[in-house]
Amino acid sequence: MSSIVVYFSHQGSNWVKDKVSVLEVGNCEILAKYIQLKTKSDIFKIQTKHKYTNDYYKTTEEAKKELNENIHPELLEYLNNFDKYDKIYLVYPIWWDTCPMAVVSFLEHYDFSGKIILPFCTHEGSGISNSVNDIRKYAKNAIVKDAYETRGYRCQSLETDDVLKSEIDVFLFK
Repeated sequence: MSSIVVYFSHQGSNWVKDKVSVLEVGNCEILAKYIQLKTKSDIFKIQTKHKYTNDYYKTTEEAKKELNENIHPELLEYLNNFDKYDKIYLVYPIWWDTCPMAVVSFLEHYDFSGKIILPFCTHEGSGISNSVNDIRKYAKNAIVKDAYETRGYRCQSLETDDVLKSEIDVFLFK
């Protein structure tokens, strides 16, 4: 079975433990690279042509507008060989109670018939919210498993957090 880790991550100004902090590497990128290491999967970063601002509050307003106006941002690139993958580890933050619209743009672009999606999301208190249902809606005919979710700030110490590593490993290999 061929697998790939697909992720969307926002570095820079983020909400972390009840305040805005600057992240050199986004939480989801750290999580995605760990999953890639453990599963020996290929990896692909979802990037939009339009770059989100580095200001947390402006980014949240952009994300809210995309969601409310059903704007599906154009992606910088797409996978040419998507058909070869059977399993997709999908890593994303929760933005306004769901996955970012950039993730929706990715999901709508491909035929997911018979493919397995394992969602992994980060958040700062909202849990998975509506994201798994939305993934099922946009990745038509995919087999979407239950999501793994964690507070985003935990990813910043993933390298040394054996408890978090164990949680992820259990979810990956259950």
